[in-house]
Order: sequence, then structure tokens, then C-alpha cells
Amino acid sequence: MPPLLQVENLIKHYPGVRAVDGVSFAVAQGSCFGLLGPNGAGKTTTLEILEGVTDADQGDILFRAAPRNDGYRQVIGIQFQHTALQEFQTVRDTLQLFASFYARRRPMDELIELCHLGELLGRDTAKLSGGQRQRLLLAIALINDPDLVFLDEPTTGLDPQSRRNFWQLIEGIKRAGKTIVLTTHYMEEASVLCDEIAVIDRGRIIEQGRPERLLEKHFPRALVRIPRHALGPADDLPAGFELRGDYAVAATSDIDRVLSTLNRRGIALDELHISSPTLDDLFLKLTGHGLREA
Repeated sequence: MPPLLQVENLIKHYPGVRAVDGVSFAVAQGSCFGLLGPNGAGKTTTLEILEGVTDADQGDILFRAAPRNDGYRQVIGIQFQHTALQEFQTVRDTLQLFASFYARRRPMDELIELCHLGELLGRDTAKLSGGQRQRLLLAIALINDPDLVFLDEPTTGLDPQSRRNFWQLIEGIKRAGKTIVLTTHYMEEASVLCDEIAVIDRGRIIEQGRPERLLEKHFPRALVRIPRHALGPADDLPAGFELRGDYAVAATSDIDRVLSTLNRRGIALDELHISSPTLDDLFLKLTGHGLREA
């Protein structure tokens, strides 16, 4: 089956910067594809081009193996990173307003149930909490029953519990067979939701694939971390360790050997930490900076 969305050599310039620099990828139907990277990496610009909000300077975008046409916007849904809602308008009125823009509409009762909006229908949109507002914006993105849904950092600013609740909503959309393109700089969010990711830095894709396979490709099974202050001089680190900020880190498939090395050096293990590699570790290895850094 051909990909639902295919992007080839996308380029976008702004004065003094090449925001998107030759980006290419394909999104399989029914999958969640994540664009992962720090602020300013080019994620949102790429998404805006795919949504039709911004024009590319160069490149091709195919939807169902054909160039996008006038009907494309009728079959996509968008949750923007920042969206202004009409004040002094209820949640119910907001949904009805956006539904009026489309010929194809998802049944309102289904949408209200999916996004848990039943108790909020009479509330002014200005009085919604952060999580409630995001649920309303997701409902707006789904109101035309789209085949392809774009979510631009949808959980930024939410508390951990609200973020996890929102993940459950997105997983429900996936189970319904929708295709999702998601931008995020939260490593755990990408790990939970995405079937495939593209790691973007300075407008370029520097790595792409299924999260678990990328971690297998770049790391052994464990990372051993020990605080920098527990070690000797920087030029005398134990074999296999490298400095990363306030920690010395060793990637290894033989934890016992690393612990033996530290014991032989007389290094206290009180603050030792052993973990599996994460996407944040991957991004740090590929770019030299963390996912949340600008």
C-alpha cells in the first residue's frame, strides 16, 4: 500500500535562515508519525507546509500518491500550536461554528464523547483549563472526520496528568484508523504515541525510523550514570565513560564489567544510576544538546 502522505526534498527559507533544509519522509496510513526536535529545529515550519498554511520554496508533497488538490483541506484536521478561540462563546457554540465550515462532519455526539466534553458544553471557552482547552481544540481538529490529523506540540504547557490523559485521546484516534502527524519535544510522548519518528535539527532530518529500532541501532542495552563529583579528574575517567553535563555516562551491554571497573577504581556507587536509553539520550548523542533546548 502506498503511503498516505509523502514528502520529498522540502525546502523553506526565511531571511537569514534555512528553516527546512531538504526534508523527505513518508507516512503510512493509520500510523502516527512524529517530528521530534528542540524548539527552532524546523518542526512547526514543516508542519505548516504540509497543512497548506505556508508554501515551500521547493519540494513535493503527495497525498494518496497524487499532488494535493482543492479537496485536500476538507480531509485533514489541524490542531495548531497556538489557537485563539472566540470569547463569550460556549464550547457547544464553538463546535457548531467549526462544524458549519465543512460538508463532511463527524457526528457531534461521538465527538463530544471522544474528547470528554459533555460536562463543558455550556461553559465559556475563556474559562477552560489548559487540558480542557486542548480537548476542545482536538475536537475541532476532528470535526470534519479527517483522514489525516496534524497535531503541533499539542501537550505543551499541560501538567503531567493532563498530558497523559491527552495521550489516551490520541491513542483512541489511532485505534479508529486515523493517520497522525505529530510534532513534539517530549521524548516520552514520542515513545508512547509514535510508530515512526524523524529527528530534526537545524532544518534537517538527522535520523529516522521506529523509536525502538533507533535506540537499538545507537545504544547497547543500558546506560550507567554516575555524578561527575564522584570521579577523578576529567582526563582520568574510567574506561568507557564520557562527560555529559554533571554526569559521566557509559553505554554498555555488560553492566557487571562497568561496575567492576568502578569498584577497582574505588569509586563510591551510592549515586549510581542504571537506565535504558531514551529518545532524549538519542538526541543528545546525535546533536550534542537535549530535546527541550532551543
